[in-house]
Amino acid sequence: MKQHSPSCERNKEPILAVLREIFTAPGLVLEIGSGSGQHAVHFARGLPHMTWQPTDTAENLPSIAAWRMEAGLPNLRNPQVLDLFTDAWPVQQADALVSVNTIHIVSWTGVERLFAGAGRLLVPGGILYVYGPYRYVERTLEESNEEFDRWLKARDPVSGVRLFEDVNRLAEQNGLVLAGDRAMPANNRSIWWVKQFR
Repeated sequence: MKQHSPSCERNKEPILAVLREIFTAPGLVLEIGSGSGQHAVHFARGLPHMTWQPTDTAENLPSIAAWRMEAGLPNLRNPQVLDLFTDAWPVQQADALVSVNTIHIVSWTGVERLFAGAGRLLVPGGILYVYGPYRYVERTLEESNEEFDRWLKARDPVSGVRLFEDVNRLAEQNGLVLAGDRAMPANNRSIWWVKQFR
């Protein structure tokens, strides 16, 4: 049942270092696209003041549950189904949303729904954090990410490395303001936005 992702092992510590900086107050984190469950365990262990809610499509829940059971962490909840293409999300409100290596996998409609959900669920001052590769209008895409983009599109034409400016526009449309954009190992980015107070 317990799946293992080598990329999760490689990036979990660099991501946690950023999350420790930006998740300073206690609260509920909704993780969208928890995959194998490795990140959920690592981040919940490293952020004991946060309650971590892992989610994914139904086929991935057994692995997440197996990682959770083995870890036995009091702040890591049972995984729940979250399908970006339905409105039945497992929580009504969250202090933070985390989505690692999801935006380049799902269709653009899925990206739109992710940001709409963040705008709907996040409390004022809440944070949406995403991690993965991005294009930028004024930068040449790294060769490794060009190859990755070609691989993604060959596998599924609706996926691909997204343009940061398009993603940031979605964030702004949903009441989120850019708070950080940081280079990470292997030509990835940590990007986060804050929900505006109204």
